[in-house]
Amino acid sequence: MEDDVRKRIRGLGFGEDATEVLAGHFLDAEARGRTGHGLTRVDWLSTLPGLHPEAEPKRLLAEPGYERWEGNGALGYLTLDAIVRSQLETPPERSRVIVASHCFPTGVLGYWTRQLAEAGLAAALTATSPARLASPDGGPPLAGTNPLSIAVPSSDGRPLVADVSMGKVTHGDVLAGNATPAELVPFGGQQAHKAFALAVGLQLFVDALVGEGHGAVLVVARPEADPVPALRKRAGRIRLPGD
Repeated sequence: MEDDVRKRIRGLGFGEDATEVLAGHFLDAEARGRTGHGLTRVDWLSTLPGLHPEAEPKRLLAEPGYERWEGNGALGYLTLDAIVRSQLETPPERSRVIVASHCFPTGVLGYWTRQLAEAGLAAALTATSPARLASPDGGPPLAGTNPLSIAVPSSDGRPLVADVSMGKVTHGDVLAGNATPAELVPFGGQQAHKAFALAVGLQLFVDALVGEGHGAVLVVARPEADPVPALRKRAGRIRLPGD
């Protein structure tokens, strides 16, 4: 199966390095039961307007506590991969904010924050997408599903990785046939206004830092403490996010 996935991606015009990044993400999503971000996305890539398999992201600005990246026509997966690798190669002395413009699609955000946490860095990542969530009170879609992932490293080698979309389902669930478009609403039922507020807040937060187009904002920092093992002990057999 893995060889077939790579063959299909290469058939879209991607080089070997990009193929490995994309295949790694899709296969990991599939293995974790995130089928909406898994192998169905391979065929979906061919439907994206203006697909540029040869494009590569660019880092426009690099300061000790801030970086600015431009997708430059590359898929968001490839932009986030480049950003994560850069942080792993040159971690911040204390903390760093990374802003990426024209960064879409970004896939499972926990896939990227997990890599940072496994290397000992705490990370929070959010990204915007086409407007798909309307207010529970009605009206037009005003925000993307705008997921948020938070990853915290642990001395036991098992980081906590939270990754939550603001939708009751994701657009990927709809693409995979696991949900209907009508289910693409803020999660929470009678409390859906809370998820809608988060979706709008994240939308405007990213828009304010990125500007036009879909983007992503990553905060990465060196931890001062190691709280995860104690939480696992208190939780007992309760499954924690990312397990």
